[in-house]
Amino acid sequence: MQKILLLFTLTMFLVACTPLQFALVNVPSLTYEGKISEGIPYGQFSRQKLDIYVPNIEQATFPVVVFFHGGRWTDGSKEQYKFVAMTLSNMGYVVVIPNTRLYPDVKFPTFVEDAAKSVAWVYKNIANYKGNQNLFVSGHSSGAHLGALIIADASYLAAHELRPNIVTAFAGISGPYDFVPKAPDIKDMFGPADNFPNMVVTNFIDGDEPPMLLIYTNEDDTVHPRNLEALRAGIEKSNGSVQSIVYKTGGHAAAVAAFSWANPSNLSVPRDIDNFFKTFTHHDIVATEALKGLGVSKNL
Repeated sequence: MQKILLLFTLTMFLVACTPLQFALVNVPSLTYEGKISEGIPYGQFSRQKLDIYVPNIEQATFPVVVFFHGGRWTDGSKEQYKFVAMTLSNMGYVVVIPNTRLYPDVKFPTFVEDAAKSVAWVYKNIANYKGNQNLFVSGHSSGAHLGALIIADASYLAAHELRPNIVTAFAGISGPYDFVPKAPDIKDMFGPADNFPNMVVTNFIDGDEPPMLLIYTNEDDTVHPRNLEALRAGIEKSNGSVQSIVYKTGGHAAAVAAFSWANPSNLSVPRDIDNFFKTFTHHDIVATEALKGLGVSKNL
């Protein structure tokens, strides 16, 4: 009976993520063997903090994943997504989960600027946490929107004297990349109306973006697959690099729940993202960093 109740609760995670569901999927954090550095500031505001997960693996350096949590730009926190960080960390990544400021405290583009600021901080500081310059960006739902926009609209990273090419590749999960706001709060968040085009990722695609993997589920009734289709078409039209995976089952939260120990919809999201990232990993960077760790210098 207890097992049935547990599975029911976890299945409900796919419908509405509540504190109880987050607590259950984060249970493995009690036994995580890597090192967690929490609440590191990347800016002056209280929400401008990030957590870093370093694998407990004998290796000089690791590729890095910056993961932006979902929550409709109004909710969510890095603490709720420990299960994502731990899964990726155990696969051999240094994982960074930032908070950004949220609506209604701020409006667009402030939370996107926060996302870019956190990535800039990671790029400049992650070597202190065994990260190398294989820098990947990922996110779920509104977090996928943040990650995609800061690499499509170069102005966000340019504010930190950086370019989108510091990002090796991007993997977006169920992201609202290309839509027109209709809900009153979303209109206010991204408004006025003449500002709406600036939130659409597709509008900034020129083909020079880092490779993108776009993930959706067929049963997502929160973010329409049109978002994937429009962004993919824009990238293909610009001769950019894009791949997509649409799983036959699972709702909007199913793809991120796949990172949990339960994975109620039995989706292969973590493995698929790992395979995609490995395709674009610069092994010369890994080799150089390993040599540095041994006290050896070599030009590669």
